[in-house]
Amino acid sequence: MADNKVAGSGLRLAILDDYQGVAKTSADWSRIEGAVSIEVFSDTITDPDLLVQRLAPFDILCVMRERTPLGRTILERLPRLKLIVSTGPKNSSIDLKAADEQGVVVQNTRGSLTAPIELTWALIQASARNLAEEAERLRTGGWQLTVGDELAGRTLGILGLGRIGTKIANIARAFDMNVITWGERTTAADAEAAGAELVSRERLFSDADILTIHLVLVEGTRGLVGNAELARMKRSAWLINTSRGPIVDEAALVSRLTNGQLAGAALDVFDEEPLPAHHPFRTLPNVLATPHLGYVSRQQYAVWYGDTVEHVHDWLRGRQDHQ
Repeated sequence: MADNKVAGSGLRLAILDDYQGVAKTSADWSRIEGAVSIEVFSDTITDPDLLVQRLAPFDILCVMRERTPLGRTILERLPRLKLIVSTGPKNSSIDLKAADEQGVVVQNTRGSLTAPIELTWALIQASARNLAEEAERLRTGGWQLTVGDELAGRTLGILGLGRIGTKIANIARAFDMNVITWGERTTAADAEAAGAELVSRERLFSDADILTIHLVLVEGTRGLVGNAELARMKRSAWLINTSRGPIVDEAALVSRLTNGQLAGAALDVFDEEPLPAHHPFRTLPNVLATPHLGYVSRQQYAVWYGDTVEHVHDWLRGRQDHQ
């Protein structure tokens, strides 16, 4: 990669949704700071008019995947916008057709599956041993309260045996778990290669002691785990979701958790993010909720923001060469 900096251009760049305030320290932005004026925003705006008002002065947007949706109605109101760089290999919340029609270049960074896979297992293990509840009790002066479960011999159900689901299955074997799976495109050969058994959709929900979701959110998977599916699950079962919130019918899940019809849920993703302050998932005792940490790691951010700087640098160089 070239090390030379680009000349000043008077362009303005916005880094959006930097919740932890780490974007500027996760990569070397000095390569483009002389060419663009950079502003960082740590909050998320959901009101369309306020969002347009914030973004209107900027030529370049560096966005964290799927935190701020950039649909057609937003993009059409940003005539100054020329470049969007999104973290991750794809970002379904950007209207690529609308961007192309307006001459806005959209680029993506590389990505890694390591962080979400590791978080999934952290949630599975924390759920089995009630770690959040026990840790909080210890902080407040208490001692042992609950009795956890061993993973060995229990049945892990994997909804979606893609790249992440396959890795989850591989790890489950190290815990001596029984692994079952179902997916519309999953074959028996796929399951066997991952050390899992392909079962019917109904059996996946009824037999799993722990059910973990690893699907892409598309129209066909939105609401896929509804009241009927949740009703098939054992009262002692746990649901793990590190994929996307809308795959699960949120109201149905809240109801079953509230009524004790499901032992618990460990959730990293939600219908609305950030999760509203008074949402039941923040207070239900049988919910372990984390703030969408699946992809949040220092290593992942270093790659994402490092690639972001490279994309902006190369775009600026190309623009300079054509002037």
